[in-house]
Amino acid sequence: MDIHEYQAKEILSKFGVTVPSGGLAYSPEQAAYRARELGGNRWIVKAQVHAGGRGKAGGVKLCSSEHEIQDATNEMFGRKLVTHQTGPEGKGIYRVYVENAVDFNREIYLGFVLDRTSQRVMIVASSEGGMEIEDISASKPESIVRSTVEPAVGLQEFQAREIAFALGIPTSLTQQMVRTLQGCYRAFRELDATMVEINPLVITTDNRILALDAKMTFDGNALFRHPQVAELRDKSQEDPREARAADRGLAYIGLAGNIGCIVNGAGLAMATMDTIKLAGGEPANFLDIGGGATPERVAKAFRLVMSDENVQAILVNIFAGINRCDWVAEGVVQALKANPVDVPVIVRLAGTNVEEGQKILAQSGLPIIRAGSLMEAAERAVGAWKNDQKQNTKMRAI
Repeated sequence: MDIHEYQAKEILSKFGVTVPSGGLAYSPEQAAYRARELGGNRWIVKAQVHAGGRGKAGGVKLCSSEHEIQDATNEMFGRKLVTHQTGPEGKGIYRVYVENAVDFNREIYLGFVLDRTSQRVMIVASSEGGMEIEDISASKPESIVRSTVEPAVGLQEFQAREIAFALGIPTSLTQQMVRTLQGCYRAFRELDATMVEINPLVITTDNRILALDAKMTFDGNALFRHPQVAELRDKSQEDPREARAADRGLAYIGLAGNIGCIVNGAGLAMATMDTIKLAGGEPANFLDIGGGATPERVAKAFRLVMSDENVQAILVNIFAGINRCDWVAEGVVQALKANPVDVPVIVRLAGTNVEEGQKILAQSGLPIIRAGSLMEAAERAVGAWKNDQKQNTKMRAI
């Protein structure tokens, strides 16, 4: 789960990370009022969306009067901000963050991520802040500092000092940098984050280390332990299909294709999407209904997949190990009888009680296309979709 910049800053400040003064606004008038509250004569207005690259897309504005703040926020509110991370559909701007502008001498990149290879939290830092880490690694790989944290002892002060020295932090500011590093690590560990990123972390002209921007991502499976984090979720920044799936305990990722997938197991779901592509089709989603594919869960999955208006065929691919094919077949039949669909449905079952499952499908009286193998299922799904498209084209011509 992602959160907004202002939320990440609020969290990090509680762990000792210094951030600029700022305030949240939901309207141009409120943004101008926030500037008056903060004082000063220059402010930064930032669109709050779950994406990087906001500055290049017009989502970050430097203003020197309340009139400029109102003009800037008038342009932002209600529009879609399109960056290289949002895709062409963009993300809506419904709130902005106003903070005092800060004069600084240096920008630093700082990130905490989970390193799958070492199975440790890895700190990635660079003296070349202000750019995306991908750009830094491509243009100046020698500037990147990496350090893994031993989970048994956490981030030690000597290790934080080594990172500060490697980044060329002045001696007078070393302790501030150590406090920032340790604060980020404690926030990462204690709140079950999967990423903490500050870019840029700056050294100001009055010798302070400030987090000018911040991003945090959290492990969705651990949110039940952190209700104070879970309530920071902003569904307006999520794909509506994915938000609905998450609320129903399903793992779903929307794609741009037209063949909906209902599969149990992440690996099998990936293989199913690959096979659809191999057969000449395009998957509309990744959907893992998990090992406990009960009839009710299968019915939920059908409703979710059919909520995508681009879906023109549905492929159900279930391998029953701890699950049972007859349960899945019952779920498919219940779902189609309760909510009939006007697109082809292809079902491939394998594993426990597969014969009983096939019998339930055959005796249902529903126009379900059955397949014995994954390749056959994908080919039939693509073929059924193309045939359906031809019939629709003929009907439109008539």
